[in-house]
Parts: sequence; C-alpha cells; structure tokens
Amino acid sequence: MEAQQPLRAADDDALAGAIALSGRFLDNVETVVHGKRDRIELVLAALICGGHVLLEDVPGTAKTILARAIAGSIEGVASSRIQCTPDLQPTDVTGLSIYNQRERDFEFRPGPIFANVVLVDEINRAMPKTQSALLEAMAEGQVTVDGATRPVPQPFLLLATENPIEFEGTFPLPEAQLDRFFLRTTLGYPGLEEELRIVEEQRSGHPIDLLRPVLGLAEVQQLRVAAQSVYVDDLLRRWIVGLVRSTRELEAVAIGSSVRGSLALESAARAWALLQGRSYVVPADVEHLFTPVVMHRIVFRPSFLAEVRRSGWVAAAAQLQEECLGAAPPPGR
Repeated sequence: MEAQQPLRAADDDALAGAIALSGRFLDNVETVVHGKRDRIELVLAALICGGHVLLEDVPGTAKTILARAIAGSIEGVASSRIQCTPDLQPTDVTGLSIYNQRERDFEFRPGPIFANVVLVDEINRAMPKTQSALLEAMAEGQVTVDGATRPVPQPFLLLATENPIEFEGTFPLPEAQLDRFFLRTTLGYPGLEEELRIVEEQRSGHPIDLLRPVLGLAEVQQLRVAAQSVYVDDLLRRWIVGLVRSTRELEAVAIGSSVRGSLALESAARAWALLQGRSYVVPADVEHLFTPVVMHRIVFRPSFLAEVRRSGWVAAAAQLQEECLGAAPPPGR
C-alpha cells in the first residue's frame, strides 16, 4: 500500500511544533542513553499515549538511567522510584492513613505511586499482592486506599524493569498485569563506539547529573493532542484490528491478544507516525510496533515456549509476526 496524503491531515503548524518538541526531547535523553534512539522513541510514544512501559533486559543496559532521563527531561514533574523486594508491601506503594494525634484524625500519607514518572525497579521481585497494587493506577489513573479514591498526577508514566535471567526469589507477572503495559521492549548492549563514549564520559561522573529539562507539562499535552489528530485510514484501522485478532487463531497461541491490543496498536501507530514527522500512519508503522505492543499480551502454548528457548525470543517473535501478517496481510499486499 502506497503512503498517500490523508484527507484529514493534522494542522501543519501544530505538527511542525510537535515534531520539534519530540526531537528536542529525544536529543536530550540521548545525551545520557547513547545509541538507543529507537527505544527512546518507543518510551516517548508510550508517554504520548498515556501508556506504561516494561523494560526487560539483563543488568547494566541503562534501564534505570533511561527512566531517570525521561523524568529529568520534563520540567515540573514529580518522579519516584520503587525498589521491589519480596518484603515490599502494597501500602509501601500506595501509601496509607496514619493517625495524627494533634489533629485527632487520620491523614493520608501518599506513597511513591503518586508521581508523574514512577520507576518500578525489578518488578518481578515484588510479591503478587504488591504487584497488583499497581493495577488500578496503571489502568485507571487512580488509587483506592481505605475506601477513598485519589487520582495520580497527570501525565502518568510507569516504567517497570525486570531481569529475565534470574528466577530465584522472583514472581513472574501474571497475564492480566502484562496486558496493562502499553509496550514491552529491551535496550540491549550499546555498540562499540557508544560503549567507548560511555566509558569516556563517566570517568569523572555521570552525565545524568548534568541533564536539564527541555519540555514542560503543557508541551507534553501538546504532543498528546497532536498525536490524536494523526490520520489513520479506515483500511489501516480495519487491518490493525484484523492483525490483533489473528493472534487468537495461531497454533502456537493459547490465548490471543485482548481488545487492549487493538486499542494500543492503533494509538501507538499515531504517536509513532508523529515521531517520524508524518501526519498520517502507514503500514510500516504498524509492522514496526507489532512486537513491542502486542506480543506480551499473548499467552503461548508450552511447545512454542520450548521453541523460544531453542531459537531465542527475537527469532521466535519474528516468526510469529510473519504468521500474523500472513493471516492478516496489509492493505494492498
């Protein structure tokens, strides 16, 4: 399908302004996280869409630094970090009501979940009851404690990290919670030149300490409005839904992606098109986003998981994506 100028293009000035804002943000974060612009774009797309990100990778790949750089690039946001351990309690996340003897009444002490950018480090080390304390905030933007519902600050981005190579003392995230994440991605090791640059820069400190904000809250909202106006052709929208629905019919799949997958893929495609400097979505946007947005929402059969262990996740995911594209080919193919 050839990329065509849409009938309802975003306003040129607004689009140009949004593209400039996103470029400034990406450049700023990339001064700290080198050689991973594509991954930074994915996290920015999640922020624009109001979604949350699961960063799954081995230790030392700058997962925590990326989260700190995201928060440090936006002026006026509150950020927090939750270090997950088996003894972490739900109230350590959400907060709790404490009796104030002076006022003779209970007052609520908010937990670290009440921040704009929340880093949940090694989320799979927290017990399931603590993991579930994050669900309401992730899905509905609010937290209910002692019968009172309180909204979390907006914009709200939860960045969770997990180490996939350690299993002792960990609690795998249930499918219902994985489905709450807008996308899952990895960072991977830097290239040779990027690693040399990292070693050189950190001889006398870390560049994160010099990072300054380049966007304000109003400009984040501007990006969100611009992404909502990005054009998606009806044929593309129908294909997105068909592509997600195809995951429910594959032999390797026990339970396919939910409707959240269709919603997230369409929304992510809008944001991604904006980050690429376009006011309309093309099929390549959807294909690029399919694995990070949809794959973690699928429950696989044991036979496929055995294939993953044998050939690796990247190869297995590529094979599965090809099967989905074969079942639901892009318009015009």
